[in-house]
Amino acid sequence: MSVRSWEVARERVAARLLDSLDDLVRRHRSLTPPEPHGALHAELITAEVAHELAVARDALRRHPRIPDPSLRGIDGEAR
Repeated sequence: MSVRSWEVARERVAARLLDSLDDLVRRHRSLTPPEPHGALHAELITAEVAHELAVARDALRRHPRIPDPSLRGIDGEAR
């Protein structure tokens, strides 16, 4: 897989995470839970955010960052 392909894959993961979190916020702002259910509503939001973060982390692990060769010196050491 080329460096560009890896970058594109990581960009897709980031875009999906941000879009999912935006959708989640929009969905939950439209809900107005009655007061006795406020804690349950907060727990639902927390669970959904945790899920989206886990999905993004898993996808990023499958597409790890490739170090930029231009950041290495002549001797191969990181600058």
